[in-house]
Amino acid sequence: MSHSSVERLPSVDVVLQAGRRVPRIYRTSASRDDIHRFVVQAVRASGGTVLFESSLRRVPIYVAAATVEGERIGLMVYPFRFTGRRIKNRPPDEVRGQIRYGGEPSWLDEDHFVAWDIAGVDATLLLGVDTETEVFVGLDPHLYDPLPLGISVYAKDFQLAAAALSGWVVWERENHAGKLRAAPRTTDGVETLVAFAPHRLLDYARLQRHATELGLDAALRYVAAREIDQITADGSSTQVEHALEQIFGLDAREILDIISSRMRLEVAVKGGVAEHHLEKRLASESTVSVVRLDADGQPDFDVTLEDGRRVLVECKNASPEPYANGDFKVEIQKTRATRDDPAGRLYRPDQFDVVAACVYSATGSWAFRYKSTAGLTRHAKHPDRLAALHRVDATWYASLAEAVSASEGT
Repeated sequence: MSHSSVERLPSVDVVLQAGRRVPRIYRTSASRDDIHRFVVQAVRASGGTVLFESSLRRVPIYVAAATVEGERIGLMVYPFRFTGRRIKNRPPDEVRGQIRYGGEPSWLDEDHFVAWDIAGVDATLLLGVDTETEVFVGLDPHLYDPLPLGISVYAKDFQLAAAALSGWVVWERENHAGKLRAAPRTTDGVETLVAFAPHRLLDYARLQRHATELGLDAALRYVAAREIDQITADGSSTQVEHALEQIFGLDAREILDIISSRMRLEVAVKGGVAEHHLEKRLASESTVSVVRLDADGQPDFDVTLEDGRRVLVECKNASPEPYANGDFKVEIQKTRATRDDPAGRLYRPDQFDVVAACVYSATGSWAFRYKSTAGLTRHAKHPDRLAALHRVDATWYASLAEAVSASEGT
């Protein structure tokens, strides 16, 4: 929204007994009425009966709805317009939205917070709205709290066109630091966006409520959004429930509490999460295919590069405690020993081609360093096996292709 069309209304930061804050209210011009109507119409299109809607020229828009199944859900919507108007020095196939509430003088107050329902009943949504293609673009509002004073968000024409056709499209975009922001909004440098048609609005609201309740990061938000895409959007879906919740008879938060309270479980899950991040990273690099090998005695991934080279990749988590000089430390050995074999936990160099060391534990970022097994140190007592502990130094590479080329001298 432009500075000329959004004006702050006087408001007080009130904390109620339930812990809710009255949201800061902004006044919009008549040119934004179509956005309000589009949001309310989408609630109806997605199977909801509108029980209440806030004033036409006020944002955030609040809508209370009921579904045919009897579910009640409240939507606190912070909308901003997406437009296909071409921007100088930007690619011609982009659409752009700008998040801007209030003018620069108001930002001295430092109270442009995003309103949340601590009870988890209402869902807070940050939505780009393209009324021409009739598509929403959903962002994670936690990444934009407090609301920024003017920030552009870009999507591709084909992404919105695909959402208009199929109803639901999920992708990741890089999240960079800026002139006024020293670090990216996310620790792993990417955020998950969802473009969807109006008849999926309540599905998206359930996703956002679910993501807020569990504190999902960009990667897990991506997975949850893709799972929802498998739900038939006929207005009958009411819950975002994972199959494990049904199998274990527990909700997701109880499962996460169990994992966090048991060290071995948490370590195992971190390994799986690292592999998930690695799979996405490899798929985004110069690769033809990335195949997960989920079997005992096999490396984690079978990767085919664009030049046809096939590479077996093993994923390992680096230690949270680096060496004194700052080099990361990674343990490359099996979790279980082999009976009557002193070298049973050690890997042979020919079991995989490259090790990918995930440095999240040491840096808080889901980043990886790669090195060919041909360049790894051998065990002192078992020269036909890899050493158990390795230093991730300058001889490790930031991409798989670089590590493979360096090992082959190409």
